Order: sequence, then C-alpha cells, then structure tokens
Amino acid sequence: MAERPRIGVTGNGRRWSPSWWCTALALRLAGAIPERISVRHGPSGKPLNGLIIGGGDDIGTEHYESDVRAKVKSDPARDQLEIAWIEYALNHKLPLLGICRGAQLINVVHGGNLHIDIRKMRRRTYNRPGLLPTKQVFLTEDSTIAGICRRNKLRVNSLHHQAIHRLGAGLRLVGRDLDDFTQAVESDRGSDIIGVQWHPEYLFYLPAQFALFRWLVRVSR
Repeated sequence: MAERPRIGVTGNGRRWSPSWWCTALALRLAGAIPERISVRHGPSGKPLNGLIIGGGDDIGTEHYESDVRAKVKSDPARDQLEIAWIEYALNHKLPLLGICRGAQLINVVHGGNLHIDIRKMRRRTYNRPGLLPTKQVFLTEDSTIAGICRRNKLRVNSLHHQAIHRLGAGLRLVGRDLDDFTQAVESDRGSDIIGVQWHPEYLFYLPAQFALFRWLVRVSR
C-alpha cells in the first residue's frame, strides 16, 4: 500500500473551526494525513507533500495594489504566515490548493490583485452567503479542474465578498460565475496549483467536489 501523503492545511487558529474539521475529514477519506497549520498551530516538522491554503478573513490591502485605507477585516499575522507557506510551496514545487481566501492569496503572491468588495457589483448572482451549492460556476473546457471534476458546470456554495481582479503571472482563469467574477484559477505553466473561490470542504459529499481533494492527494504522492 502506498504511503499516505502529509498535507498541510492553513487556516484560522480558533478551536471552533468547522473548515479545518471538514477539510481534514475530506483529506483522510481521500487517503492523506492532514496537518493543521495556523498562528496557533505550529508545523510538526515532518515533511509535507502538499498544501491547502484555507478560507477566512480578508487579505490585508498592503499586500496588493489597492487603497490601503479600505476597510477590510484582516489578520496580519495569518497573512504573513500563509504568504510564507505559499512561497515555500512554490519554491519546493509542492502541489497547492487554494480555497476562497486561499485562492485570492495565491493570486496576490503571484502579483495579482483583488476586488475589495463585489457585493454592489453583482447583477445576476445573489449575495446571500451559504454553505449549500446554490451558485453556478462555468469551467473552461480544456482546464485541469474541468478534467478533475469531469464537468464544465458546477453548483457551488458562496461565502465571499471579495474576488480576484487582475490575474497574477503564471495563473490562468478557468472558472467564472454568472456575473463574470473569477471562480477558479490554475497554473498556466504545468505546476500543480488550483485555486477555487468556493468551499469544497463543505461539499465533499458531492463527487465533483471530493475530486479536488483526491486530485491533491494523488499529485502529492
């Protein structure tokens, strides 16, 4: 039996963290060993084979081209921690999955920027946050993620009010919603990097969503 890969999972440091529990369960079911990393959960020191950058608070505007006076709910210590881990993953060619804030931060590290608040910009999609798959996402037909999920249209949940604006270097836009906001990105250079704007950890009971965790475990072996 192949050795189970160890996947680091960054996120908030709170004891009550459903996103961590759901992500850890999805990874275990997919055949990996999850390791929690946060400002309160230091790494074990054991080698990691892959990395998930989880969802959460806004990213501080000082990290990308934006109005630094804009009001955002940020966590500076977490920003620094996750930026360092993304750079580590890129330097060591670790497979990387970004979820919601994680996808945005991967884009920022690649030199891109964000829409600070898209709520007033929406026309065809509700702004009501929810864990259920109520929103449509359209994937580029020849994209890696479309191949992983085995479909070009997904139903996803939505918990965000920010979104990727200008794409960072080395990334490819491969998923949009009805308002044309970025919902999925991936590497355009053959690297194992995927970022999704929704929360697949709350939808892993759906085969197309669980496939994202199975992909990460497979490429991390």
